Amino acid sequence: MNHQSKIKVFTGEGKGKTTSALGVALRAVARGLKVLMVQFMKAPDSTGEHFAASDMQPLLTMLPMGTKGFIFKPGREQPAAVHAQEALDQARSAMLSGDYQVVILDEVNVALFMDLIGVEDVLELIAGRPEAVELVLTGRDAHPRIVERADCVLEMRKIKHHYDQGVGAGEGIEY
Repeated sequence: MNHQSKIKVFTGEGKGKTTSALGVALRAVARGLKVLMVQFMKAPDSTGEHFAASDMQPLLTMLPMGTKGFIFKPGREQPAAVHAQEALDQARSAMLSGDYQVVILDEVNVALFMDLIGVEDVLELIAGRPEAVELVLTGRDAHPRIVERADCVLEMRKIKHHYDQGVGAGEGIEY
């Protein structure tokens, strides 16, 4: 890359965090850069981006490492915590491999908020980031220490959303 890589956080209650990260990925792929998106709390083949990513390989690799359904109980004594730790380990290995110029940790902030992984582990990953790797962390409820460490933090804020009127998500549009 011909610029100084950054650490970016996309957070907030509004929609668009993963979509913004995918925008970073799309621009990087268009310039011939290799991107890895590790998805902390999303099951394989559960969203439209999973299907699109397969068409962009080998420049875009997406690793959904969650299970279907929502996690309602925080803590590390559940299967979701095992998946989250595996996702963090995969992201760290890929980031250090030299194979990727962009590494996206999708929904890592939620995994932290739900106490599936520890903030010290994520800060250690950030501290070990090679200078040439752009690192993007998404998800609502970003930890204050992650926000402090980032170079760029964008907060998505909902003004109005059709969900509030009972209109559900559209396949191919919201997922």
